[in-house]
Amino acid sequence: MNVEFGTRWFLAQTCPHAETKASFHLDRQGFSIYCPRYLKQRRHARRVDKIAAPLFPGYVFVAIDLATQRWLAIDSTIGVARLVRNGDRPAAVPQLVIEALKLREDESGLVQLDRRPRFVPGDKVRIVGGAFGDCYGLYEGLSARERVAILLDLLGRKVRVVLDSDVIEAA
Repeated sequence: MNVEFGTRWFLAQTCPHAETKASFHLDRQGFSIYCPRYLKQRRHARRVDKIAAPLFPGYVFVAIDLATQRWLAIDSTIGVARLVRNGDRPAAVPQLVIEALKLREDESGLVQLDRRPRFVPGDKVRIVGGAFGDCYGLYEGLSARERVAILLDLLGRKVRVVLDSDVIEAA
């Protein structure tokens, strides 16, 4: 993905779940594409697995030299909904954004997300999924297996519950 002088990064909105298809067809037209991915935990039928998923679902970065490339063709590319614009010109993405994302990639090309907890012990949180959905509790900390421990007030007493971090939010 060498980006030449005069070329800047822009953002293309893709059709739903078509980041790979859009990237393939844009690449065939000679555009440099960057679709950062991360390791996403997916649950289905009591099974948990990890898959590489787009960091920005529905979008890919496209390197374009507006002076020499036929960038208007991007809107009619298979898998692309539209090029994000500011008026009638494409809206440029700062080069620092792309560089910062690339710095966070591991050896397999996946962006490493910050795994530190978003809460400090004692913060009030709301559970948004699972058996305790819509319950409120106090954030206690991380367990040994990177799961979140919460104190819930159930039946008049505090009960410690351990959950995945993606099912809680600030209350």
